[in-house]
Formats: sequence, C-alpha cells, structure tokens
Amino acid sequence: MKIITRATAIKNLRRHIGVDLKAIALKYKITTYETGKQNKGWKGLVLERLAGLENNVSKAPNGLTYELKSVSFIHKNNKLFPKETMAITMINPTELKKESFFESHCWSKLKTIIICAVEHNGINSHEAKLLSVASLDFTEDDSIILEIKNDYDFIRNKLITQGFECLTGKDGRWIQARTKGPGHGSVSRAFYARKALVQKIIEIAN
Repeated sequence: MKIITRATAIKNLRRHIGVDLKAIALKYKITTYETGKQNKGWKGLVLERLAGLENNVSKAPNGLTYELKSVSFIHKNNKLFPKETMAITMINPTELKKESFFESHCWSKLKTIIICAVEHNGINSHEAKLLSVASLDFTEDDSIILEIKNDYDFIRNKLITQGFECLTGKDGRWIQARTKGPGHGSVSRAFYARKALVQKIIEIAN
C-alpha cells in the first residue's frame, strides 16, 4: 500500500493550483449536485484525489497524519479573502480543562491541517478553481502561535471559571469557541479559526 505523507500531499495539491475542481469532479464522476442540492463534500473528495489519496493509498501513520480543509475565498481589490471561518475540532470540556495548549487536541489538529483555498463564484457556480495550498508551518515559539495559545488559555480559563455555556464566538483574536453549525439551540462547541487566521496562513504561503 502506498503511503502519502503530509509533505507529499501538499506538493501534489500545489501542482493543481489554478485548476477548476469542477472539471476534476466531472472526470472522476464525483457528484457536485444531487436532486437539485449541492453535495457539500464534493470539494473534499476532489482534493483527496489531487493530493494522491486514491484507492489503496493511506495517509502516513504514527503522528504524521493530516486533514484537508477546503475554504471558500473571494477576490476583493486584487486580494484573496476567506468567505468563512474554518472548523478545527469539537470541544470536549473535560479535556479542555485538563490540557494545556501544546498538549491539546486543538493544537494537534491545527498544526496538521492543509488549507486549500478554493475560489467562490456564487451559489451554483460552474467553476471553482484551487487558488492556494497552505499549512500552519511555524515553530512553537513563533509569535502567532503564542497569540493563538493566548486565545486558547483565555477560553480554557473562562470554561473553568464561568462554565461551558459561557463560551462564545466573541472571544479570541485568532481562534474562537462557538456553537457548531448554525445554532438552533445547539449546546455543542467547537474551535474555529477566524477568517483573519485563515487569511494569514494563506498569505504566508504565497
């Protein structure tokens, strides 16, 4: 079985920058729309193909795993801007109370995510180009990592002192803890990368 490491996946994906993902979806018979509705997972399936993760191919084991994240970007004044925040991981309040940032599931997920910036041309668009591929390749003493750690520490302390229900998306400069999905009475929380962090990672890669 062939194993695709994170570095190889990034290299493979970057070969396809500028390529229309919808054309690739058509090539591999990946459904983008079904019964009049968009298949939300189609971009992820296409990106896995481009990364080299096909049948009989595995991600590298033993701590070298990673996750592909598709984030919609728009052009404004000749610059790229993320249209949305990016989910990092669900929050387990028991684990959050116990774990420091560099021991946390939040950090282990964030540092291995491969962000794929995909052009957004509106709902039901017939084109979705891959614009950039990036990852959070910083050392643990990098200033932005320490600022993310400060966000985590603030959220963690708020959980300990005020309770899980007090966690809100208003907290944090780079990451936030908010309800998962659109709400509607949901009590679950997840860590999200704010648009500013997603944009920062893409800018550094370019």
